[in-house]
Amino acid sequence: MTTSAETVIHVVRHGEVFNPERVLYGRLPGFHLSELGREMAELTADYLADRDVTEVISSPLERAQETATPIAQRHGLPLRIDRRIIESENQFEGVRVGGLDGAIRSPKNWHLLINPFRPSWGEPYPQIATRMMAALDSARLLAAGHEAVMVSHQLPVWTLRRHLEGKRLWHDPRQRECTLASVTSVRYRGEEIVDLTYAEPAGALLPMAQPGAGA
Repeated sequence: MTTSAETVIHVVRHGEVFNPERVLYGRLPGFHLSELGREMAELTADYLADRDVTEVISSPLERAQETATPIAQRHGLPLRIDRRIIESENQFEGVRVGGLDGAIRSPKNWHLLINPFRPSWGEPYPQIATRMMAALDSARLLAAGHEAVMVSHQLPVWTLRRHLEGKRLWHDPRQRECTLASVTSVRYRGEEIVDLTYAEPAGALLPMAQPGAGA
């Protein structure tokens, strides 16, 4: 039976990561929030504290779980893990990408850069959109008539948003509106998306851009 109840899914990007070597960490384990990142997570938890949240879902990576934990604690909820909202695959994991010594300057890596529209160095954009949409739909069903939080990563969140807005999926990474600990909220009426909003609860703590540091 179709329902007209409103459901909201808040899609959160994790906070700042401790990454002094400025490598692209991708799906690598062992990358945790920095102290600043933990402050960001707390501010985002404060922002969502008065919402009717009944489900908190996280990527399996440490930085996402550490961002989701204070949100779940505010609402007295367990933390669900959904691998579909994990960071995208990337062939440059574990190395510095930008800068004078960045991996993209090495001729041995140029074969990975031949098709930015796919992209050729990592998981195809349509594949990211498909798995993120599946996770979003699952969250909508779990929290029907209430609200849910999904904590993911910059590229998956931004790809999901572009898909929802009917825009082409390939894009300039410098133009993403998806800062650290930001919240992209998708409002449903029944199964229909009726609104999409964006907020930066930790905006005052944002550091200067750090190219090649992962997402």
